[in-house]
Amino acid sequence: MKLKEKNIQIAMVIITVMMTILRFILNEKGRVNPDSIRFMRFAHVLPTIDNTTTPIGYPFSIRLFTFLGFDEFWGSKALGIAAYLFVIYFCWKKKFYRPEAIAVCGLFSFVSLFAYTMSEALIIPFVFLFLYTASQIITGKLENGKAVFYLSLSLISLYNIRYSALFFIGGTGLYGLIFWRKKYSSVFIISGVIGILFVGAYKFLFIDYFNENYIKQALSVGIHPTSKLLKELIQGLATSFNPFIHIADPRGSFINYGIYGIGALNIFLMIYLFVKNKLSETEYFFTIISISGILCSYFVQYFYSVIPLDYRIIGPFIIPVWLIYFNRLFRIFNTKTYLVTALSLLSGLVFTWLSKGNYLENRKAAADFLKSEKLDKVPIQFFILKEENLEKIQVAELLSTVNSDITLTFRPEDTLRRTTLTRYKVLQKIKINKNKYQ
Repeated sequence: MKLKEKNIQIAMVIITVMMTILRFILNEKGRVNPDSIRFMRFAHVLPTIDNTTTPIGYPFSIRLFTFLGFDEFWGSKALGIAAYLFVIYFCWKKKFYRPEAIAVCGLFSFVSLFAYTMSEALIIPFVFLFLYTASQIITGKLENGKAVFYLSLSLISLYNIRYSALFFIGGTGLYGLIFWRKKYSSVFIISGVIGILFVGAYKFLFIDYFNENYIKQALSVGIHPTSKLLKELIQGLATSFNPFIHIADPRGSFINYGIYGIGALNIFLMIYLFVKNKLSETEYFFTIISISGILCSYFVQYFYSVIPLDYRIIGPFIIPVWLIYFNRLFRIFNTKTYLVTALSLLSGLVFTWLSKGNYLENRKAAADFLKSEKLDKVPIQFFILKEENLEKIQVAELLSTVNSDITLTFRPEDTLRRTTLTRYKVLQKIKINKNKYQ
């Protein structure tokens, strides 16, 4: 490797880590959401099983970081940065899409994921492990029982972090069926079957044991009309494949045309490069995994209520095609390709600065409030009428970064308790430094 490129890569890694830190420090809540409340509470009460809405992998990982002296919030942030650094180290050590990994993980959308207290931060390094294992099998460097073991283990690990990893399992089996004449096809089929069997066992032995009604409560036919879902799919793909701005203006302003337009052009360029330069067998696997993951994420919305498809939902599934895409760009533009990531980080810095809040200031105010009320070390509740009321739940999100043992309640009678807080009670005594661009 040329010294110049090595220096560029080191600089990109350092800048990406710094941007990840700025991403949550310059956010009024520290980059958390209602799901983050559940993750941190789960981590706090382990080994007690708090809920079955999420697999245990991410809360358990946060809990491990608390043994290093972090609380659940800072532990989740340290975990996100460690996940990013692991990806870079692993790809560097194994010479597996090394420049592509640095370029892809430096995109602002992935920086936002590493900075988020969400399981996507943890699943990304496991996606790279999964892709590496599959590539070793396809190129004949990993065979027979050993190949089945490692591929199955990677699929099971993914599922223990996010339930949507079921789509990785399905994509793996699908690839084996499509290329059933290949010597390695049986490895992918068997591993896919083992993954499905694990999902079944997990459902009956874990989910049903702690919440036998979870599946009935979670699944419902016809939640959203096709017209709505198709529109969200197109918008989600356009923003997710926009290397510079991955969030559209929810008010629907004219700027969205530019955001969607850049994403759409990038998708067309991606398809053109894939068609022009023949895909290798490994790259075919990567493409099938990405497409099947996106399609499954779309169709599951007919039965399972999730937020509209965006960079967070489909982020883990589009990593494979991003790697292929940057591989083609490096062939054409060499080190100039890093400019895409540099511009992405620069646009991210501008976005972060313009929409900045002050998390540290808000955290201090929340910590002082909880301490004065003697609620900083005890289980507390936060009352809201509807979880969809994002403005009111933001106070609970901020409080959860100080005291992770917080539960949302929707029962008005709970507000009579001293340990139940409301937005009104909190904002009477503290002022939150707000983000101007919600």
